Amino acid sequence: MSADAPTILATSGGWVPGSRTWFEVGPLTEYAVELARVSGRAPRVCFVATATGDSAFAISNFYDAARYAGWEGSHLALFPMPNLPDMRGHLLAQDVVWVWGGSVAGLLAMWRLHGLDAVMRQVWEAGVVLTGVSAGSICWHVGGPTDSFGPELRAVTDGLALLPYSNGVHYDSEDQRRPLLHRLVADGTLPTAYATDDGVGLLYRGTELVEALTEEAGKAAYRVDRGADGRAVETSIEPRLLG
Repeated sequence: MSADAPTILATSGGWVPGSRTWFEVGPLTEYAVELARVSGRAPRVCFVATATGDSAFAISNFYDAARYAGWEGSHLALFPMPNLPDMRGHLLAQDVVWVWGGSVAGLLAMWRLHGLDAVMRQVWEAGVVLTGVSAGSICWHVGGPTDSFGPELRAVTDGLALLPYSNGVHYDSEDQRRPLLHRLVADGTLPTAYATDDGVGLLYRGTELVEALTEEAGKAAYRVDRGADGRAVETSIEPRLLG
């Protein structure tokens, strides 16, 4: 089975510290798997850690988390060469593609080098659920603030743009994120934005935001528009608390 519409769950969370493993699957990623409507078999989830340079540590710990969650886990790596002979075919056979955080600028460059920008659009249109955290959230949008270039945050503006919005992540935990996103939307560098506190996700069906979700009470999502006076206007969105 696949999702009943092109589906993206873009998050600032989706994982939690593990009791027996380095991390475990959090409620947001569990919900992404539910959206794939898998029945009668283990969900197929492909982990993509391009934004970390395909960190062996991250990939190894994903497999621990996947086993603990009861998934059929796999991964797609691009360093030092693609680990799969048919990346498109493999991704189309998945229920969920889970993209890890790190350098969104590096991720986008490597995906384009290997043609994965076009493949990800095909995978999304086919109903494979796309999810991810941080860089794995921004990448589906037009762009957003990033630390890909150094500790002083800058804009990335060449996201895959499957979603016609910009995206802010870690909105409540990193001081530069909110003011920079406001400036970028206000001056027209980026379009209308949706942003998430840590532990919050944005569920899109097609290109429409249908719901915000949270792993933790007291968190929020936000919409940032350019007002008529050329200033950013932020509106809070109350998320639904997941179990």
